[in-house]
Formats: sequence, structure tokens, C-alpha cells
Amino acid sequence: MTSQPITLTSEQADAFGRELDAIKEKVVADLGQADVDYIRRVVKAQRAMEIGGRALLIAGIFPPAWLAGTALLAVSKILDNMEIGHNIMHGQYEWTGDPALAGRTFEWDTACPANQWRHSHNFSHHTFTNIVGMDRDIGYGILRMSPDQRWRPYYLGNPMYAFLLMVLFQYGVALHELETERIRSGQISLADKRGVLSEIWAKTRRQLLKDYVAFPLLAGPFAPFVLTGNVTANLIRNVWSYAIIFCGHFPDGTQEFTVEETRNESRGQWYFRQVLGSANLTGGKLFHLLSGNLSHQIEHHLFPDVPARRYSEIAPHVREVCERYGVPYNAGPLPKQFATVVRKIVKLALPTRESRESEELAPAA
Repeated sequence: MTSQPITLTSEQADAFGRELDAIKEKVVADLGQADVDYIRRVVKAQRAMEIGGRALLIAGIFPPAWLAGTALLAVSKILDNMEIGHNIMHGQYEWTGDPALAGRTFEWDTACPANQWRHSHNFSHHTFTNIVGMDRDIGYGILRMSPDQRWRPYYLGNPMYAFLLMVLFQYGVALHELETERIRSGQISLADKRGVLSEIWAKTRRQLLKDYVAFPLLAGPFAPFVLTGNVTANLIRNVWSYAIIFCGHFPDGTQEFTVEETRNESRGQWYFRQVLGSANLTGGKLFHLLSGNLSHQIEHHLFPDVPARRYSEIAPHVREVCERYGVPYNAGPLPKQFATVVRKIVKLALPTRESRESEELAPAA
């Protein structure tokens, strides 16, 4: 079982929850046209960068044009996935009544079908955050990211699996709802997931045809430059998304929980778990924008349906509340947090003390 540095009494947890609720209520009451204008500006900028990037790639025979086009396309994909798609699909702009900002119908530029992501991420992950055996984002069904996960020889490949997940991240996310770990263990069969697999393949096929067939063909003799630019832009988006997400969930100081530890938890205890299971990344406005404001992962886990642009103003108040209650508030620069994530991935490839103890205590067959 993962040890916790502090605990809150039920009375303290209720008070902690009320203070955080008050922070959210104040921000929600202030939402208005400025928030709508912001997300529309981001959408407009993202579309302009995609058009500009694809146009420059056609002139990719000139290296500066290829580099600029690839960079613009990569940033447009990052914005589409992080600040636009992720946040809209969380329902952060439902209050506007704008169909273009409706989270239940939004589709994004990545291999994962949006309707599957809304279930695996919005429901499963944000409800059962960092509960081992419940939150499938702990390792994505591929990695061992907690000592509470029982070690198997398969996990000796942890670093290799992590690297492959990083460079192919959009496909790893796409396969998330397939529950491959349950298929491997024999709990379910591939036939049980036929409908899910069909949706994944349909979306992945569209993405592959768009980026690697249609746009290169439209470029005629310049197809190789467009193709390599698209491959590189997708790779940059994958690596960036992986780094931001893993650094928000798995650096040193974040905690995992057992089902028993979270049974019958109150609203305040749920908030307590969100803070302990998350980590923030420090940086400037551009960094926060490109991270989809998931650099404020603590605030996002607390208030996933609040427009992410508001997290920077919420963060100091959340931190102050945490300090008064003695709840650790994990924040640090990306390189430092990522280094601890890599160290954890390597360390957990081997049997840990917790896993050895659980095996020794297990009854004989």
C-alpha cells in the first residue's frame, strides 16, 4: 500500500472541500465573454497555423520552408489536442451554448475517437484518479507506474514500452478503451471489443489517409516534403503530449491509492486525492498555452469542467488552502519533473520492495 505523508480527519476534509468549492464557485460566477473570445482566438490561430504550415510544406524543397511548415503544423496539432480538444471535450464551454464548443460532439485531430476518450478519460480517469486497478491511466495498460502494481517479468521492458508509447502516443491513447491488459490476462477476448476496435480503426484510418496519403498527393512532386513534414509534426505532438501528461501524473511526490483507501470517500476526501495524485509544471504564458494549461494539473483534476485558461488565477488560492491544511502541493519545472518520471519508469521495471512483500504474503496455490 502506498504510504501517505499526511491524513485529514473527516471534519478537516469537509472543510478543505468547502474552501475549494468556494474557489470554483467564484470563478464560475465570473465566466463570460472574455472566456468565449479567448477560446475562439485560439481556434482561429490554430486553424491559421495549420493552413500556413501545410502551405509551407509544399514549398519544402527549400529547407527553411520545410522547417517553418513543420513547426507550424506541429504547434497547430498541439493546440488542437491540448488547449482546444481536451478542454472543450471536458465540457468547459458548455455554458456558452455554442455548438462549435460543445464537448459531447467535438472531434479532434488525433487517432483516438472522441467518444471513447470522453469515457476513458472524462469518466474513468477523472473519477478514479490514481486508484490502482481502477484508473487505467496508471500505465495505460502497458507500463508499471506504481509499486502497488504487481510486478511481472513483462515489466522488464518498461523503459522500451515507455519510449514506444511516447513516440506513438496518439495510437496508445487510441487503444486505451480496448483494455489490452484485460485481453492479455484472458478476462475478455478481442471479440468482446469488436465494436470498440472498429471505431478505433475507422478514426485511425481517416487520420492516416489525411496526413500520409491525401495531403502528400495534393502536393504532387513535392509529396516527400509534405509526407516527412506530417510525420515529424505528429511525432513532435506525440512527444510533447506524453511529456506534459506524464509529468502531471507520475513525477516524484505524486501518490497512488488502493480501492480500500478511497472507499466511501467524501467530496473533500476526493479533492484531497486529486491534489496528492497530481503535479504542476512551472513556466510562462506560452508554455501554459501549449500544455493546454495541463501544466496546472492539480487545478485541472480539482475542477476539470472549469475553462483551463482560469487555472493560473485559481492556482495561488488552491496552493494557499493546501498549505494551511498541510497538503503537499507538487510543482516544478518540466525538465526536473520529467527526469523523475524517467527514473520511476526504470526503477519500476524491476521488482520493488512492495511487490516482493505482496508476493510473499500471497497464499500458496
